[in-house]
Amino acid sequence: MTGPIGYFVHHQGRGHAERAAAIANELIGSRGVRLFCARDDIFPALDKRIEIRKIPSLFEPTGQEAPAMAALPMPETVHCAPLGWPTITDAFGAISGWFAQARPALFVTDVSAELGQLARLCSVPHVAVLQHGERGDAGHLAAYDSAVGLLAPYSERIEQHDRPAYLRRKTHYASGVGIDCSPFPTKREARRKLGLGEEDEIVLVIAGGGGEGTPSTPLTLGARAEPEARWITIGKVRSEWHETPPGNLDHRGWVENPRDWIAAADRVVSSCGNTTVHMVLAAGKPWVVIPEWRYFDEQFCKAEVLDREGLAAVSRHWPSHPAAWERLWTAAALIDVEQQRAIIEPRPAQAAAAWLDSLATELWQGTEGKLALEIVA
Repeated sequence: MTGPIGYFVHHQGRGHAERAAAIANELIGSRGVRLFCARDDIFPALDKRIEIRKIPSLFEPTGQEAPAMAALPMPETVHCAPLGWPTITDAFGAISGWFAQARPALFVTDVSAELGQLARLCSVPHVAVLQHGERGDAGHLAAYDSAVGLLAPYSERIEQHDRPAYLRRKTHYASGVGIDCSPFPTKREARRKLGLGEEDEIVLVIAGGGGEGTPSTPLTLGARAEPEARWITIGKVRSEWHETPPGNLDHRGWVENPRDWIAAADRVVSSCGNTTVHMVLAAGKPWVVIPEWRYFDEQFCKAEVLDREGLAAVSRHWPSHPAAWERLWTAAALIDVEQQRAIIEPRPAQAAAAWLDSLATELWQGTEGKLALEIVA
């Protein structure tokens, strides 16, 4: 079957959109692709043949919701399925209507347990994007069990040990998909571009944007303990009234070229969102990871496997005194940066697209003539 592939893209952050775009751009040469997302302005460059259908958000209220149903409990097989939300009705209607009209070969969900189950109930085979975390609950398993395949945007080497074997068997691993993991500039080139001294000892702190921001106070402790080093932060940082910032701690805010800053660094501190993880692994750096709160302990579980594989020095909370920083840097110095770089696959988007296309073709074998008759009728 040469039917199109549909693709739901969660609009929080840009990681979902970046990997969807990378895969869609590879897929479009084989079959049509329709993206469904609550935002159409978060995608990198897309092939002009790829269609985007903007749908209402599945979790942001608009004021049209029925207040009498707001406190009704959720069934354990779903994560976010409130009653009386017309926007959710409209979003699901748009997608199920497209199922009936387009007869897709496959539907990819990145990520929504509910839409995965909708596809299955509509008799459309679906692939669920797999993430780290405590995802053995009924909602996740309902989506994973009903899926014909799972797509993991990371290496099998950093898979969780508790992932069931039957789920691993139907998983395609695509380490670094959608992330620019091409060769980094040399440290000297990056520093020259950024105006940094070639001989400076630079600690780069990559502050994530998924929460309230990286706390600055623990960074003041680490920087003050290393007066000979420059501590530079990029991203969102939050300060507290009682901190006393040292002169060697420099907050740069959001930057458009994080690859250059990573390349320029001697050491890196970060949380472990998927994009950050793969960029640091691709660069190969002594690395301290402090996971942030996320649903289902996603970052804590990812940090555990990075620690298990010797790819990062991990602390479950921010260091509260200089000696804690010293212990982490001692561990980070033992990291084999070539092992970090080996995690990244050379062309993950191309391989993922080929897997999806092959899976779709295999699933619909023997139906070509029947579908042709249906169209004629």
